[in-house]
Amino acid sequence: MASLINCPHCGLRPKEEFTIRGDASVSRPAPDADGDTWHAYVHLRENPRGLHKEHWHHTGGCRRWLVVTRDTVAHDVASVEDAGGAK
Repeated sequence: MASLINCPHCGLRPKEEFTIRGDASVSRPAPDADGDTWHAYVHLRENPRGLHKEHWHHTGGCRRWLVVTRDTVAHDVASVEDAGGAK
């Protein structure tokens, strides 16, 4: 059985319609941040086990950015929300 993502705009869709951007819990540094700050942002990331928020793009559907809360062990999706309204 295919994994499904419940897009808040399109409903239940196969995960193949989505592209994962990455961790939704980190904030991008200011453009003028020092090299150490950029190095940490780009290269030094946690690899959490369990529930984790990720940015996903619905490339094969509404083309909206979403925040998907997913269990990184079981790959179960706990929640999906539009990234424009996510905190």
